[in-house]
Amino acid sequence: MTATMGTPQDTGPLVRGTVPAAGGGQPARPRRSRPLITYGRWWWALPAILAVLLIHYVATAGGALYAFTNWTGIGDFDWVGLDNFRRILDDPALIGSLENTLFLAFGFLIATNVVGLLLALALNRTLRTRYLLRVLFFMPVVLSPLAVSYIWKFIFDFNGPLNDVLAWFGAAPKTWLADPTLALWAVLVVMAWQTTGMVMVIYLAGLATVPAEIEEAAALDGASTWRRFRYITLPSIRPSLAIASTLMLIQGLRVFDQVMALTGGGPAGATETLATQVYKETFALSNFGFGAALALLLTLIMLVFSVLQQAATRDRS
Repeated sequence: MTATMGTPQDTGPLVRGTVPAAGGGQPARPRRSRPLITYGRWWWALPAILAVLLIHYVATAGGALYAFTNWTGIGDFDWVGLDNFRRILDDPALIGSLENTLFLAFGFLIATNVVGLLLALALNRTLRTRYLLRVLFFMPVVLSPLAVSYIWKFIFDFNGPLNDVLAWFGAAPKTWLADPTLALWAVLVVMAWQTTGMVMVIYLAGLATVPAEIEEAAALDGASTWRRFRYITLPSIRPSLAIASTLMLIQGLRVFDQVMALTGGGPAGATETLATQVYKETFALSNFGFGAALALLLTLIMLVFSVLQQAATRDRS
C-alpha cells in the first residue's frame, strides 16, 4: 500500500486569470488587466479639444476684441468702447441692413421648410419616379452659390427668359434686380430654390422613421390625411424639423454670396445685409474695428435666434 502525503490536490482545470484559494476552496476574484486606452482616456481627446478651442473660440474672442476699437487694419488703434455699436444704431442704412437680414432669414426659413416638407411628403413612398425626382430636386444643393446666382441673374435680366415668359401672357416686363421692392424678393427666391433640396432630404430621413403600419391603421379608423399628418407624422419628424429649421435660420442670417452676385447690395442699399456690410466695411473701407462690431452683432443675433428656435422645436414628450 502507498500512503499519500500532504493535502489532497484539486486536479480540476483552473480558469485562466484566477488565483487558487488556500485549502482548495473557491478561487479568488480574478485580476483583470485594464487596457492601456482606459488609463486617462480623456487625454486622447485633448489635442482635438485644444484645436477647437484655439481655432474657434480663442480666435473668435480675439477678433471680437477689435469690435471695441477703431483699428483700420494697419498700425495702432484706440479703445473706443461701445462707440461702434452706437454708430450702428444711429445709422439708418445699417438698420435697413439688419431689417433685410431678418426678412431674408425668416423668409428663407419658412419657404425652405414648407416647400421641402411638401416635396418630402410627395416623394416619400408611393411615387414610382421618386428616386429620380429626389436627385433632380437635390442637384442645385451641390452647385456653387455664385454659379447659381449668376444663372438666375441672367434669368432676371430685363431681356432675360423670365420677362419673355411674361410677354407671352401679355404682362409688362419688370426690372427684377433694379427695383428696390422686387430685388429683395428675387434674392430670396434664389436662396430658397437652391437649398430646398437639402431640407427635403432631411425630412425624407425623418419620414423614413414613421411606421407605415400606424398610418395605415389610422386610415382604416377613418382618420383624414390632415389628422394623420398632425398627430402621427409631425410628432415623429420633430427632430428633423429642429435640424432643418436651425440650419436654414443660420444660413439665412449669414447670406452673402447670393446678394453680392445678384445685386451687390443695391439698388440704393435695398438688398444690403449685415454680412455684406461686414465685407464692405472691413475690406473695402478698411474699417476693421467697425466691421468687427458688425460681425459680432451678427454672431449674437444668430446665437439668440438659434437658442430660441431650439427651445421652440425641442421634443417635450
